[in-house]
Amino acid sequence: MRRVVCPGSFDPITNGHLDIIGRSARLYDEVTVAVLINLEKSSLFTVDERIEVLQTVTKEYPNVKVRKFHGLLVDFCKENDIPAIVKGIRVVSDFDYELQMAQLNYRLSGVETLFMPTNPEYSFLSSSRVKEIARYGGDVSGLVPDLVHKLLIERLRG
Repeated sequence: MRRVVCPGSFDPITNGHLDIIGRSARLYDEVTVAVLINLEKSSLFTVDERIEVLQTVTKEYPNVKVRKFHGLLVDFCKENDIPAIVKGIRVVSDFDYELQMAQLNYRLSGVETLFMPTNPEYSFLSSSRVKEIARYGGDVSGLVPDLVHKLLIERLRG
């Protein structure tokens, strides 16, 4: 069985995230979407809310499962017998950072990292930008799944 993990904070999930998850689901037998529990970062949505949303928006992919993790991603991979990480790459600066992480992860554990270039339609998209636009009343429909759009409006605008 070919397994990979798509890690992230997903706060919130964007259509760019979904694109990488969906493309991975077509290439691999099992895709684990790993939601990072980052105790040092203040999040808009709780980990459980993000997991619930991810399970809903990825339900069309029967080979995708959603789990949370804390600590080192490579430890999560080893504990779950996942030999590879899939990372979406938007721009060169993403590659610079992710290449160093990939090399370190491989050195620590032998876990491979595979880079998937983002769909150009989403190359400008990030969760933090989506939150900022939504916070100031901008329209983020089309950038996030409909469910996320609804939740963002509820959370940010009351």
